[in-house]
Amino acid sequence: MGVWLPDAMRPEGTGIYAHAVEVPAEYMGEIPEGFDVIELKPCKYLIFQGEPYDDEQFGEAIGEVWSHIKGYNPKVYGYEWDDEIAPRFQFAPMGWRGYIEGRPIKKSLCSC
Repeated sequence: MGVWLPDAMRPEGTGIYAHAVEVPAEYMGEIPEGFDVIELKPCKYLIFQGEPYDDEQFGEAIGEVWSHIKGYNPKVYGYEWDDEIAPRFQFAPMGWRGYIEGRPIKKSLCSC
C-alpha cells in the first residue's frame, strides 16, 4: 500500500509518501537498505471505496474519492480526523474494485 506519513513518523530528509508492507511485530528478518521499520499504535480508520472504473481513468477515480473524503464530516458519528496518529493509506489503484483509501480517526471531544 501507499502511505502518507505524518510528520512525526518521517525520518528527517525523507518525503511524505512511501510504500509500506505489514510484518509481524516479532519480525527478525533482514530489512533492505533504504527501508525503515515503523511501529504503529492501534487506531481506527474510515475506509472509502469508489466505484469500479476503467484503469486508464485512475486519476479521475482517485480525485472523485478525495472529493468525497474532503466533504465527509466524521463528527456526525462522534469522530474526528486524527492525521498525526497514523498514516493515511491507499491500496494500489485497481479499476475492477474501485479506488480505496483509509484515513485515521479518533473519538471526538466535541458533542457536535
